[in-house]
Amino acid sequence: MKIALVHDWLTGMRGGENVLEAIAEAFPRSELFTLIYVPGKISPELTILKRHTSPLQKVPQVERRYRHLLPVMPWAIEKFDLSGFDLVISSSHCVAKGVRKAPGAVHVSYIHAPMRYIWDRYDDYFGPGRASLPVRLAASAVRGPLQKWDRAVSSPERVDLLISNSRFIADQVRAAYGRESKVIYPFADQSRFLGKRQPGRNYLMVTAFAPYKRVDLAVEAFNRLKLPLIVVGSGQEGDRLKKKAGETVDFIGHLSNAAIAELYARCKAFVFPGLEDFGITPVEAMAAGAPVIAFGEGGAAETVTSKTGVLFRPQTVEALMDAVMKVEKGEVVFTEEDCRSRAAEFSKQRFQKELVEAVREAWVRAGKDPAQLEERVRLGY
Repeated sequence: MKIALVHDWLTGMRGGENVLEAIAEAFPRSELFTLIYVPGKISPELTILKRHTSPLQKVPQVERRYRHLLPVMPWAIEKFDLSGFDLVISSSHCVAKGVRKAPGAVHVSYIHAPMRYIWDRYDDYFGPGRASLPVRLAASAVRGPLQKWDRAVSSPERVDLLISNSRFIADQVRAAYGRESKVIYPFADQSRFLGKRQPGRNYLMVTAFAPYKRVDLAVEAFNRLKLPLIVVGSGQEGDRLKKKAGETVDFIGHLSNAAIAELYARCKAFVFPGLEDFGITPVEAMAAGAPVIAFGEGGAAETVTSKTGVLFRPQTVEALMDAVMKVEKGEVVFTEEDCRSRAAEFSKQRFQKELVEAVREAWVRAGKDPAQLEERVRLGY
């Protein structure tokens, strides 16, 4: 029996790549297919897998230009030859689920989000002020064809089972593809956050500087409040955001996992103003015992409770400021124990167990021998 794992691209280790790593751990000796691979940017656990890349790997400076290749990514993902692979598990936020399985094979796709750039986040990437006029015109021209392709490759003939990473994404999958999906939440590595909780005055963000993350809301709110905010991360909006930052907002770039865990343990609260598909960082903050101030829609609304944080609406500077002041004035009080307990519900062991059970159901439903699958599964619990 041969198993193929498919992921959009491997240019760094973020939430999606951590999920892929957990899938690879549960299904060892799988082979990995990805559009683009940047050496030195992924974990040893993924590096040891037999790896296949697409023709896009040969594009000069592809590690910096891959986002510009979106119009040809459907062609590239369908170029992979998966003949001989009995089971395909794709980890998809762009085009990975569009891979062609062999006749008789089973394809299970874990959806981090429908292709953000052409569905709900289109204006965040290509709206006025977000991109140049030529880029906006090009995006408008390819949006329709990409949506049509994305919808077609999400059919039951191409994907036996769709899994969404939250109820929020399951709603988007239903709207975009007309299909129901199973919800299996991702996880946070609890072992990173066992240090003692010692809260200070600083608030904290750990994020990529993408438009939909709404770092701009946090910068403006803390500029007005004159309260200290530490921002960890980088991204395409970094220069613009740093120019807006006042004296109490400190951008400190990339840090090691250990250094980030220390900041979680010492922050007064974690700030999460974006509309996210799931959102790993709020769960990480809670695992470190820290409360969360988050926009009250999307994945955060499914993980942060009244015992572990404040959810604010609408998605405005003023609403975020009000939420911060509830924490600052002590109007709401949270315990380290409640935060850690909530985070513990989102463990890697729970994720792997639920994923394997879902794959087994799809495998058996396709008329396959469950014993054949059992021989290829390894779980660490």
